[in-house]
Amino acid sequence: MNSGRAPNILFLFTDQQRADTIGAWGNSQIRTPMLDQLAREGTSFTRCYTPSPVCVSARCSLVTGLPPHRTGCVDNMPMPQHMPSFMEHLCDQGYQTHGVGKMHFTPDHLRRWGFESRDVSEEGLSHGDDYARFVQQAGYDHVTDVNGVRSEYYYIPQPSQLPHRLYNSTWVADRAVSFLWRRDRSRPFFLWASFIKPHPPFETPVPWNRLYRCAEMAPPFRPDGFSHLLNYWNRVQNRYKYCDGGYNERLARTIRAAYYASISLIDYHVGRILQALGSEIDNTLIVFSSDHGELLGDYGSYGKRCMLEAAARVPLLVRWPGHMDAGRIYDAPTSLLDLYPTFLTAAGIATAPDQTPGHDLVSLVRGAASRGAVFSQFQQGRYALYLAAWAQWRYIYAASDCREWLFDLATDPQQSHDRAADPVCAERLAQMRELLIGQLRQDGYERPLDGNRWRRWARPEFPRDPDAGLLLQDPPSLSEDLARLGPYAPTAPLDAAASQVLLQCPDPWKQ
Repeated sequence: MNSGRAPNILFLFTDQQRADTIGAWGNSQIRTPMLDQLAREGTSFTRCYTPSPVCVSARCSLVTGLPPHRTGCVDNMPMPQHMPSFMEHLCDQGYQTHGVGKMHFTPDHLRRWGFESRDVSEEGLSHGDDYARFVQQAGYDHVTDVNGVRSEYYYIPQPSQLPHRLYNSTWVADRAVSFLWRRDRSRPFFLWASFIKPHPPFETPVPWNRLYRCAEMAPPFRPDGFSHLLNYWNRVQNRYKYCDGGYNERLARTIRAAYYASISLIDYHVGRILQALGSEIDNTLIVFSSDHGELLGDYGSYGKRCMLEAAARVPLLVRWPGHMDAGRIYDAPTSLLDLYPTFLTAAGIATAPDQTPGHDLVSLVRGAASRGAVFSQFQQGRYALYLAAWAQWRYIYAASDCREWLFDLATDPQQSHDRAADPVCAERLAQMRELLIGQLRQDGYERPLDGNRWRRWARPEFPRDPDAGLLLQDPPSLSEDLARLGPYAPTAPLDAAASQVLLQCPDPWKQ
């Protein structure tokens, strides 16, 4: 390694942030001055897609550089333990690697995965959570939901139970800045600052929780006949997020206001981290992105687990003077898989073609590399969802619905008209289908295929009972806390495990 010239790498990452939540990218309702500055000083990759629209499988693909059908991690499930991460390669190259915040590495949330050190903040950890311990030591041990109240309140906007100084986004920035101050200056660093927000619960501290108001927000995008654009997983998510009981536009706009507030607060803390770089900023490759998006009421739906743009497309900003042009917009499809070779190439580490299907972003921008399409996958078997994003066309296939969708973003950028049944688009539909099936077959992934067609699966049933499939995500201490209420305590508490039947499909990757 040429240690005197290797760039530092700063990876700023959020959870569940839509691509259209950056002011500089055309959103006039949100205020993101620091991300706008990154867009002015770097390159905007406006068509970046997640390899999987759910937390764990997206992050597994991100750190290994491999798509879900090659890692075997296609949902919020255990990650393969034998595959190296780009952090391990950077560490071997002499980088000081440090991770702050939510990584969502499973099944061992405390595994380093190539980080020399970590400041840990993960949901539901019974031990080893540095952030939860920080909150307790600050005298707020009565707050058991340190990142907001879930279950019935999961998508209900709520003020944080913590002041700004103790809030998770503040803590992530504090720990990132602390690392930059105390790091080993004889080595280049890789710092991954990972914010848990704007992932629900939608809660921010005072006064950020009133930064945006319902009346200022546009309503969700609900085109005529939008139900034909939804798949099985949209219905599952709407059920367990308690969002399938009817449409309340004011609530939907209030949810958007709370979501935007958490992003603006992150933007503020991004500014603090960038300031802490000091004179090192121009020798630092800075990347800002997210693991997947959020439907946010569009198409009458919430959550991710969907291949429509709101859920599958993520922000990607890259600042690296001398390598990335300031103010440039790159609108060809890219993927989070491209970050693996981008980080390693910047560090002087060669990547073999079989290591990752991703491309170094610098090579893409300069025209030294090219690609036709990027792909995304969620789940397997009869529950699977697939996406092929190619230039202006988006092809989606849902095994659970035995159905295809085709969108022409040149004429329909908001994805309101499915062209799959349009005879004019029959050739394009076949081309996109063959493109995706061909990629899976090339990788030896035959499970979803029947010859040159999609394999047909028994369609999963959806319960008619409106209270079936709801999800309880309560802190472990809740039962004991309620029991202390004496005559007010529930005599038959709801069974949290039984409430998750819909979300945790029975071995879908084996069916």
